[in-house]
Amino acid sequence: MHETEPLDTIIELKSCSIMQQDHLVLSDVNLKVEKGEFLYLVGRVGSGKTSLFRTLNGQLPLSDGEGWVAGFNLRRLKKRDIPLLRRKLGIVFQDFQLLTDRSVHDNLEFVLKATGWTNKEATEARIREVLEKVGLQTKGFKMPHQLSGGEQQRIVIARALLNDPDIILADEPTGNLDPETSEDIHLLLRSISDNGRAVIMSTHKHSLIKKYPARTLHCENGKIEDRGMSDEEIELLQ
Repeated sequence: MHETEPLDTIIELKSCSIMQQDHLVLSDVNLKVEKGEFLYLVGRVGSGKTSLFRTLNGQLPLSDGEGWVAGFNLRRLKKRDIPLLRRKLGIVFQDFQLLTDRSVHDNLEFVLKATGWTNKEATEARIREVLEKVGLQTKGFKMPHQLSGGEQQRIVIARALLNDPDIILADEPTGNLDPETSEDIHLLLRSISDNGRAVIMSTHKHSLIKKYPARTLHCENGKIEDRGMSDEEIELLQ
């Protein structure tokens, strides 16, 4: 193991600056996330939400402050460590990013092969397991374009679960979905959190925050504030 944070803390940032190239996006970031926590991340476009996610997954270097993610010290993260860190993280994208030229099964198999799975039986068993977790165990033979938006997002969540990550970073996972489907995807992510994974979900869906309150991080004015939301703030997310 790399230098680790306390046992139940899966993410910890202390006095961190979040940089995008030479541009300071967020300053004096202090954040602690425990295993099994579910958090919302809110803020206007350009407020730093995506830059925070990119720092947590090693895409942007941490040059100031202290940071640990899933046992990895972000200040001492070497290039060779980044793939190992990313196996601890599951990423859920708003725009799915599925490979359109192959089936659901082959999308998932591609990720497992790319992350070092070589045993065919173990690979098939893992694909079956994650498809069952998202309720799409009969859809492995389908092509992405044959699925609804909600089904495609469930496949993206299945893909994020393949390597049994400690953390799920969900970047506007319901942004392109209708309200009913958005609620289904949100509840699926909540169930993943209930099973012991930390889930951080960025969102503009005021209805979800109002109906399913949770700890909320606000990106605004170059800072992250860890607080609840007023009804007025929730309405402004529309």
